[in-house]
Amino acid sequence: MGKIKVGIAGAAGYTGCELIRLLEMHSAAELCWLMTGETNRGKSVADVFPQLRGVREDVFLPLDPAGAEKVDLVFMAMPHGLAAALIPPFRESGARVIDLSADCRLKDPAVYRHWYDKEHDAPELLREAVYGLPELYRRHLAGAGLVANPGCYPTVSILCLAPLLAEGRVRLDTIVIDAKSGVSGAGRGLTLGTHYAECNEDFLAYKPARHRHMPEIEQELSLLAGEAVSICFVPHLVPMTRGMMATVYCRPAAPVQGPALQALYETFFHDEPFVQVLGAGELPRTKAVQGTNRCQMAVRYDPRSDTILVLGVIDNLVKGASGQAVQNMNVVFGFPETEGLRGVGLYP
Repeated sequence: MGKIKVGIAGAAGYTGCELIRLLEMHSAAELCWLMTGETNRGKSVADVFPQLRGVREDVFLPLDPAGAEKVDLVFMAMPHGLAAALIPPFRESGARVIDLSADCRLKDPAVYRHWYDKEHDAPELLREAVYGLPELYRRHLAGAGLVANPGCYPTVSILCLAPLLAEGRVRLDTIVIDAKSGVSGAGRGLTLGTHYAECNEDFLAYKPARHRHMPEIEQELSLLAGEAVSICFVPHLVPMTRGMMATVYCRPAAPVQGPALQALYETFFHDEPFVQVLGAGELPRTKAVQGTNRCQMAVRYDPRSDTILVLGVIDNLVKGASGQAVQNMNVVFGFPETEGLRGVGLYP
């Protein structure tokens, strides 16, 4: 297959910048246009993202599907609630769409309405979209017309729990996910809570038991388990730019030993290019995956409290967003899954 033509709608945010960076390293993708909202349209890419000076010298176009050059694929890097209205025109033009917003992730419009406080603008998209976690849905993604790119917290949380739920190894009423994210997870928009003076030297939980990623996590865990799963999910804001860690606690459904859990995880993820199960003497850290599309994890069993612990880390802007979107593009179009994503991390 030759090069495919690609556009990015909502390209002036952090995920847009990461998409540009990754696609410029992709041998089979030609990035044709970049669209954005009123704040940055007409500005040059280099003015908005100085790190891309000399890489892209074009300007951001207005969000106008009708006036866009026809492409094979559109990445929707828009906020939730805005993407759904733009996806149908692109699909009608023949383009495939990978949506990085939350607008296509939840299968039930009533669940979307409950968590996002509005009716879904295009509920038919929920029926068409394939959930874009390649480690679980690779065969469904091949050739898909619309992909719902997972959220960052769901990506690391679901991967950490997938082997246990797929094999029926845990009591489903005991799952607790304690997660932390860097400030870039809140997006590039200016808010008081992510102002440097407010979040530096601080550490806080936010939206406990009501974060909008919770129904997405429960939806996918329920599909893995074959029955409804409810979780306790508490996200935290950490004063660092990028990175995410989930510490998962759950009780085993039957007696278990640490070596057996290690073997379960190593077998489950054996052929996954972007999941690394660490050995018994190692623990994941966010710096080790910074700038990469990798998820690193470790599994432990605490016999004293009869608790399984799973710790996982990702870069929230890469495996948690743009890198996973490029990984999905590779699967959809039949490219090598690691194409454009082989780069090493940013540590130290």
